[in-house]
Amino acid sequence: MRIRHIYISPGHNFYGHHEKPPGENPEVEVEEVNCVAGKGLAGDRFFGFKEDYKGQLTLFSWEVYQEACAAFGIETNKTPPSVFRRNIIVEGVDLSTLIGKEFELQGVALSGSEEASPCYWMNTAFAEGAHDWLKGRGGLRARILTDGILRRDKVGEYTPV
Repeated sequence: MRIRHIYISPGHNFYGHHEKPPGENPEVEVEEVNCVAGKGLAGDRFFGFKEDYKGQLTLFSWEVYQEACAAFGIETNKTPPSVFRRNIIVEGVDLSTLIGKEFELQGVALSGSEEASPCYWMNTAFAEGAHDWLKGRGGLRARILTDGILRRDKVGEYTPV
């Protein structure tokens, strides 16, 4: 599995904004991120959010991003995968197979908790109809089990634990 992009954001744009306009917090692309067991990604909006939070980090598939761009006529050079508000964009794995499983990514132990279900904001953030299209392809929410650093563009196999 290859990490193509890593994003963190200091604040929420959609979470807690029901029936309000989205926030304007940037998704900041970083080369590496510090993963803290039980807390999340240092510098991210969900860091230390609540005990045993299921979405301490979120993953999204590079392949799904490309399929979505093709399906909606979106140019990949104009709309980055950060619009999906997921932290880690990976290539080379079907994320749905990791739900309910422990695995390692670049030496960091993770537990796939559930699909990162798309919300209706995807229609605003990406394209009209994206919310329904992304159902079953929204990515993966995971808990961080061990401290470590994830780095962009490092190719490595994930290891089931």
